[in-house]
Amino acid sequence: MRSKTSTFTFGRYTVDLQNRSIVFPYVLVYGEETFSFEERLVIPGLSKNYNPALLQRVLESLHLILGISYWKTFCPTTIDTGQIALTKEQTVFWNTVYTQGLGEFFYTNNIDFRDLVQFPVSRIDESGPIALSTLDKSLVQIGGGKDSIVSAELLKSAHRDFILVSLDARDIHRRVAEIIGAPIIEVRREIDPKLYTLNSRHDVYNGHIPVSAIYAFVDLLLAVLGGFRFIIASNEESANYPNLQYLGEEINHQWSKTLEFETLFQRYVSTSITQDVTYFSLLRAMKEIKVVQLFAKLELYFTTFSSCNANFRRRSEAPRVLWCGTCPKCTFVFLLLSAFVPKARLLTIFGKNLYAHESLLPTFRELLGITGVKPFECVGTPEECRFALYKASEAGQYDTDVVMQTLHNELSDLWKTLPALRERLFSLSADHLIPASFQSVLTNL
Repeated sequence: MRSKTSTFTFGRYTVDLQNRSIVFPYVLVYGEETFSFEERLVIPGLSKNYNPALLQRVLESLHLILGISYWKTFCPTTIDTGQIALTKEQTVFWNTVYTQGLGEFFYTNNIDFRDLVQFPVSRIDESGPIALSTLDKSLVQIGGGKDSIVSAELLKSAHRDFILVSLDARDIHRRVAEIIGAPIIEVRREIDPKLYTLNSRHDVYNGHIPVSAIYAFVDLLLAVLGGFRFIIASNEESANYPNLQYLGEEINHQWSKTLEFETLFQRYVSTSITQDVTYFSLLRAMKEIKVVQLFAKLELYFTTFSSCNANFRRRSEAPRVLWCGTCPKCTFVFLLLSAFVPKARLLTIFGKNLYAHESLLPTFRELLGITGVKPFECVGTPEECRFALYKASEAGQYDTDVVMQTLHNELSDLWKTLPALRERLFSLSADHLIPASFQSVLTNL
């Protein structure tokens, strides 16, 4: 770690009702340098019609989670939460979210994270959750990819009332929402431009943050403002699978999509904010390959959806195509869909046959667990990928493709064992937090 003294302070947030926005200030001191930042959230429907005490608790939590993007630049050893007073139990939550949520970031920057994050305890009493009047309706996070589409279609089939929500919506989100046939709430996040400038310095840390945790707290704000009883994510069981071990801890690119985070978040909200809003993942009982199997039946979305991160980079121009066809995410989605979608149809989605590109072999090998580690992307487990490869090969459509031929040979010792994975991969897990009133949504899968 760097030897310079560093401090990170949370300022006093302000609510601007006229512009429907909230401003969250931060001050970072690193040696002799001082950096001041302001992040803004633009919230549709923000008004005076709210419980001030409850809103304060939500906004304080939002302030803390949004600060992670600024704290990580120098990983200050001293954290000052300013006007935000935390109990010991609350600091445990925030220490965990910053430490586990930044696990990949610490690994890629070779940072010793042990005892690094220390939120200060400044309050002894826990005042308890605040009651909120809610209706039996849900907010559904929409990401433009297959998972949230499957959640929405399952809810539609069960005649459940829901509204979609997107943070920094793109045209992809809007087109998917139009097909789903549900209204969408668009929240805009305006990161301080000074952060991008600072990130260009050679002595500043850069890397992955737990963005799904930010989504969860933004959606909690919307739920409180709109009286929504449920916040529904679309994180599957496979998200629990880590990438590697580092300094004795599991490092998971998808940590803020795991059951661990979901459990911690539920507990934090119910004890420190309100018991009347429940956050959960509707797909938690399924593995990713089961989700893909369900999505493969939804052809209406084939030319609209995308999971390629080239479509969602904050500062890039809008991509010309939905799939770059070169990244681990594209490779993974192609691999799993190839198990269920005929070759000709799949190629109309991606514009090319990824099994024909030898340059992608290293990525395929990492996904299949042959070499290296699982890519730092939101991808499934090696077992799912191996079964999908086996299933895709059954029809013989890819027999002449170099990637299929090579991988088949490299997995020859395991090939005959792959069909036995079917039952385990497609069965529903009992390890989830899906409310009883929603479990019937999954009964006809």
